[in-house]
Amino acid sequence: MTPLPGRGVGRRSLATLLCGALAAGGLAAAGVVALEPGAASASSHREAPLISGQPQYDNTDVYAFVSPDKPDTTTLVANWIPFQEPAGGPNFYTFAEDAQYDLHVDNNGDAQSELIFRYTFRTHTKNENTFLYNTGPVDSLDDPDLNITQTYDIDLIKLHRQKLVSKTKLADDVPVAPSNVGKASMPDYGKLRSQAVYKLSNGSTTFAGQADDPFFLDLRVFDLLYGGDLSEVGRDTLKGYNVNSIALQVPNDMLTESKEQPVVGIWSTTQRKDARGHWRQVSRLGNPLVNEVVNPQKDKDRFNASAPWDDAQFLKNVTNPELPKLIEAIYKIDAPDEPRDDLVDVFLKGVKGLNQPPSVRPAEELRLNTSIKPAATPKRLGVLDGDNAGFPNGRRLTDDVVDEALQVMEGELVGSKNDLGDAVDANDKKFGGSFPYLAEPTAGSRGATAKTDGNSVRNQLGDALNTSGVGGGSDTTLIVTSAAAGAAGFLLIAMALVWWRRRTRRTYY
Repeated sequence: MTPLPGRGVGRRSLATLLCGALAAGGLAAAGVVALEPGAASASSHREAPLISGQPQYDNTDVYAFVSPDKPDTTTLVANWIPFQEPAGGPNFYTFAEDAQYDLHVDNNGDAQSELIFRYTFRTHTKNENTFLYNTGPVDSLDDPDLNITQTYDIDLIKLHRQKLVSKTKLADDVPVAPSNVGKASMPDYGKLRSQAVYKLSNGSTTFAGQADDPFFLDLRVFDLLYGGDLSEVGRDTLKGYNVNSIALQVPNDMLTESKEQPVVGIWSTTQRKDARGHWRQVSRLGNPLVNEVVNPQKDKDRFNASAPWDDAQFLKNVTNPELPKLIEAIYKIDAPDEPRDDLVDVFLKGVKGLNQPPSVRPAEELRLNTSIKPAATPKRLGVLDGDNAGFPNGRRLTDDVVDEALQVMEGELVGSKNDLGDAVDANDKKFGGSFPYLAEPTAGSRGATAKTDGNSVRNQLGDALNTSGVGGGSDTTLIVTSAAAGAAGFLLIAMALVWWRRRTRRTYY
């Protein structure tokens, strides 16, 4: 058999590692449990046909972890608008105004929301007579040169068995961190990022804005599983792309049902108005990659419009997954026996004694035990490598969920030893040590810069522009040469003639 390239835990049984990790924390590992109603899925980058054409509404990833520097709080991060090219102006990346971006919390294991943190956005334009996102260097979020800005509100919605209990406004008109246009436009982007971190009256902290995409993996898995011959691994294909992020840090006692029941289930959704003006859910995400590689085409859009308490309809996709069969067909690694009760136990219920709530209803949620303290030195394979503070107990920014998912899919929990992975072990940018923890977005001015010697500039601009004063202490000005001016004048005359001829030929009815 030819395994995919692996690292980390070696060829040891993942089931043994999981049991050891739980035992070390005074916890008992879960055995195989009979299936109950409920099932699976989650979304990711361009994971379903309909949402792939609507990036402003497309959830990309959800993270939930006990805050490493404030362990009495939990940090939730949800991302939207995948594959943002940093230089993608003049219309850069904004949250949709006709959307409700929701963070859901299930704090009793019934697959229903008890809390919803709802973010809604508004866009503001200072000068509509320019095509520019900013008209000069931006020093602050209220800088008059920042032409396009956004603000948002947060509403806390409390529910009981899907019925409204209360709705409270937590924030009003909070500024959004802008897209990172480039070094000339935003010389100190870190300052703008810090100004977008806002403390709420209930002790929570919020952030919304652009960030480096924290998900690291080799997406060439979709080219017949890394090229069909392992020739396409080891490249972080999300390197250099940005996303729009919402981050919320909340005191643990505001999220959980009680100290005796510290486990919460987390997922995010996007709702937008349909043609009749009714709110409709168009995207949903909990665990990573599931809607991308577990749900077949016929179920992807339906899943995005569904809720966790209806996940029984997708159960067969989890108990009889397609991915192990594909790996067997291409790489001759035997697929584990079905039905895959091990996947139901770990990913739909949570691990018993670790992050499984009592009387749990199996559903696709990212489950986190908020009573487990952050690891001093996080391990990228999380629980599978003895680190109970990591995935699948929530998800930290540094967790290597692709390697973990591949190993579990290939049967580590049922005795099939493997050490599979995509050879991408970490994000290309370092994460922060304090809220919102996300790495700053890649700037639109990334890459090589043109040399400022006269010949180089003239060659690049077609000799239409000339620089003066470079290095002499005076302002650099761009002067149109007489040749360029003549060409521009000729072009205007030609355009005028074309317009006149079309006008004289026009027929009126």
